[in-house]
Amino acid sequence: MLKYLLAFIIFVHGLIHIMGFARAFGYGNITQLTKHISKPVGSIWLLACMLFVIAAIGLIMKKDGWPVLALLAVVISQMLIFTSWTAAKFGTIANMVIMVAAILSGGSIHFERSWKKDVKENLQRTNTLKTGLLTEVDLSHLPEPVKNYLKYAGVLNKPKVKNMRLVFEGDMREKGKDFFPFTCEQYNSFDEPTRLFFMKATMKGITVPGYHKYNNAIATMDIRLFGLFPVVKQAGDIMNKAETVTVFNDMCLMAPATLVDKRIQWQAIDNHSAKAIFTNHGISIAATLFFNDKGQLIDFLSNDRAAVADMKQYPFSTPVKDYKNINAVNIASYGEAVWHYPNGKFTYGKFRLKEVEYNVTELK
Repeated sequence: MLKYLLAFIIFVHGLIHIMGFARAFGYGNITQLTKHISKPVGSIWLLACMLFVIAAIGLIMKKDGWPVLALLAVVISQMLIFTSWTAAKFGTIANMVIMVAAILSGGSIHFERSWKKDVKENLQRTNTLKTGLLTEVDLSHLPEPVKNYLKYAGVLNKPKVKNMRLVFEGDMREKGKDFFPFTCEQYNSFDEPTRLFFMKATMKGITVPGYHKYNNAIATMDIRLFGLFPVVKQAGDIMNKAETVTVFNDMCLMAPATLVDKRIQWQAIDNHSAKAIFTNHGISIAATLFFNDKGQLIDFLSNDRAAVADMKQYPFSTPVKDYKNINAVNIASYGEAVWHYPNGKFTYGKFRLKEVEYNVTELK
């Protein structure tokens, strides 16, 4: 809603500049501007109008360059306002609003661009990889319930998965606080386990972007207000281990074909559960997977993930449900992220899967 209101302000403010052009070229009876305006200066009024209008359209169409156009238009507009200060001074208010909005939006766009750069570099690498078909032979070492899960998912006799793209929407919260909505897009690769997760959360009407990056078993979490002002920044050994759990969780829930990976050691438990130890660059984490009679994976439990709030380890689970066939793979479309604190369970995230693609070749 705010985006459309801002676009409307930019568009209308831009159209007002036509008066300067009309005054210079004698079109109509423009009485609001009393000073003489030369034709060259009138052309600059028209240029400002065009820049504002294009910036407004760019904002609606989600084009990254709109803040630059808006700022350029503001500079030109303000110079023109100074030449006709008495009649046009109130245009300064609109210029200040547009300038602040453009700077803040530009910060978020620049922040997101760093994520896009990482995604493109990662895809360039995975594009060189060849993928064969996943066959029964690849499943031979898996515990029975894991085999059944892969068969249920429908990944047999299809290309092995080297990367994936996911789009989620959902709700998250911190302990003791209300849920806030978010959308996120992420790219994972599996030759070198990588997770590039970009989230846009909405808190009190303000979009707060966050970038979770995991590559070479090094994890960082960077959340910034307007992409400019740091809110949360985490890194280090505890984060590296915690995000290794998250990466393996993604493999289990969203990319079942990758569970034949040789970095996973499987231990059979019974017909409805199995334990896995996933090792990446010397970091080993364990998780127990739970399945139902249909072969669906219904929960994932690990004791090796730390909560960001206090960086302490607690049992972490992700119950999932509502399986759907998306791109010919049966996959859970809804999941929750749950901490098992000493005083009880705490659901901090609810995820609704909107899109999933495998073996993607370019940034969407």
